[in-house]
Parts: sequence; C-alpha cells; structure tokens
Amino acid sequence: MNLHAVRLDKPDDVNLIFGQSHFIKTVEDLHEAMATSAMGIKFGIAFCEASGDQLIRKSGNDDGLVKLAVDNLQKVSAGHTFLIMMTGGFPIHVMRAVRAVPEVCSVFCATANAVEVIVAETDLGRGVLGVIDGQVPLGVEGDADTAARKGFLRKIGYKL
Repeated sequence: MNLHAVRLDKPDDVNLIFGQSHFIKTVEDLHEAMATSAMGIKFGIAFCEASGDQLIRKSGNDDGLVKLAVDNLQKVSAGHTFLIMMTGGFPIHVMRAVRAVPEVCSVFCATANAVEVIVAETDLGRGVLGVIDGQVPLGVEGDADTAARKGFLRKIGYKL
C-alpha cells in the first residue's frame, strides 16, 4: 500500500465540500441539492465513478468552478468521492441538502481552509483515509476570544 497526501488547490474565496457517495446519479442529485438549497450560490461538482465507465462525472452552474472541482478530483482519483467547489455562500447553507442526498455516505470536510486528502493506493484502487483541514490550534480561547467569537456570530446574523 502507498499513501499520498493530495493538496486541493483553490482560491481563498472558494469553499469546498468533499465526501463519498455510491452511485452514478450522485452528480445530478448533488446539483439539484445545491441549486435548490440557497439562492446566489455558484458551484461546480465532480464525482469519481468506481466501476463501469470509471469517469469523473461533472455538473454545476459555473464553468470555472466545475473545472476546479474536476482538476482537483483528478488528483485525488479515489472511487466514489465527490467534490463541490462553491462561492456566493458557505457550506452551512447547503450541508443539510447535501447530506440528504440518498447516495451520500459521508462528508469528509466542508471548509474554506487549505485541505490535504490522505489517499491510500492498493492494487484494487485508491481510497480516502481522511483529510487534513486547516492548521493546528495555537492555544485555548480566553475570555476576550470568547467575547470576540460571540460578537462576530451576532454581527453576521448567525446568532441573536
């Protein structure tokens, strides 16, 4: 077995959702989930088939984000994985809809951070062991940090 750390490339203003699914219709169902769950979100989706034609299926409403998703998923090349690249919203706006897609088995991460995908390769193929999402903590929040966090969430309207 060989292990690979595959860095996903994306601009800072792009969020991503990376997960695993199990059926050819995943790309269409994820497209519908993204298109109907929040207004104004631009997205690109790529999905690696694990059998049959073994193609990377693609969809989206923004050609640049579709290309970005395909290019990154080609580097991962692990069966039944999907990658959504998005702008104009955040994963929190679409996660319920993405998770509700019947074929979705798991979501490895949803983030704007730098991501590395840990891929294992055997004679059978490639699979995802997990992800590295962002960087290590630099400490534990203090009272001022707690107040700043709470203030920020209220400023952007996520808390009352």
